[in-house]
Amino acid sequence: MAKFFTKKITIFIVILLLLIISLYFVNQKLRVYDRVAYSIKEWRHANEWKNKSLWLPDYKVIIEAKPIKTIDNNLSGLTWNHDTRTLFAVVNNPQQIIELSTTGELLRSIKLTGFGDPEAVEYIGDERFIVADERRQKLIKVIITPTTTEINTEGLQQLTLGMGLTDNKGIEGLAWDSANKKLYAAKERDPIHIYEVTGFPQKPNTTMDIEVGNNPNRDQRLFVRDVSSLDFNQQYQHLLVLSDESKLIVEIDKKGRPISSLSLRFAKGLTKSIPQAEGIAMDDENNLYLVSEPNLFYVFKKKTSD
Repeated sequence: MAKFFTKKITIFIVILLLLIISLYFVNQKLRVYDRVAYSIKEWRHANEWKNKSLWLPDYKVIIEAKPIKTIDNNLSGLTWNHDTRTLFAVVNNPQQIIELSTTGELLRSIKLTGFGDPEAVEYIGDERFIVADERRQKLIKVIITPTTTEINTEGLQQLTLGMGLTDNKGIEGLAWDSANKKLYAAKERDPIHIYEVTGFPQKPNTTMDIEVGNNPNRDQRLFVRDVSSLDFNQQYQHLLVLSDESKLIVEIDKKGRPISSLSLRFAKGLTKSIPQAEGIAMDDENNLYLVSEPNLFYVFKKKTSD
């Protein structure tokens, strides 16, 4: 009888250990516990953070899932051009940059030649943009004027980021901090890294002085499964991180702490979960724009009251 109970206890302990190990790996993959812990923290500190941040829970969708005409698939990346007051996105098949109105109307298409896999675009001022080529792990500076119809990579200023990046798990998001002339470039996953690049693009007639750093503490605090896009808010100096797999946008403060979030499943006004979210951008009035594959356009606006 004693042997019978001993055997049962042993089996129970083995099952318990396997369960604990399984839960550990599930959490490492899905970040369930981290996300729950953050949600509690966000709820507890809502009054404190509301006046010091964008506070994403107060955002409500005002344009939902509007198809962008003539775009059939592969819509990715998004950036706000404060000079033209329009949005720019990339399409990787066929390769092009498109310009959009703030209501999701297609204004023009610009053909791309010589790019491998354009996944992100970021406006940095004075008609200059940075395009991220995921497959080749490159940042490419391009000029887009009102008359630009085609861009070829030949002769363009480029920077290769090859630090642990792999095919199709490379640069997925870009964000520009204009005050500090710093470019954020996000590695999609396995693991997530958000690199900080200064000195690129290089100014004419200057010596190249490029620095690439990162913030491991900030990256480890992120409880999302991947990074699909980035944006930088100049007013608060906060970084926005979009995760398609986690269906979430996370606001990160100057210290690298997540302080607010917006669910792409349950955001105010949404009638359906947003499918494959691939790009976010914010204008100078803090309106939030989002694009989703294959060709959907969303706008979120902050509501001061319900």
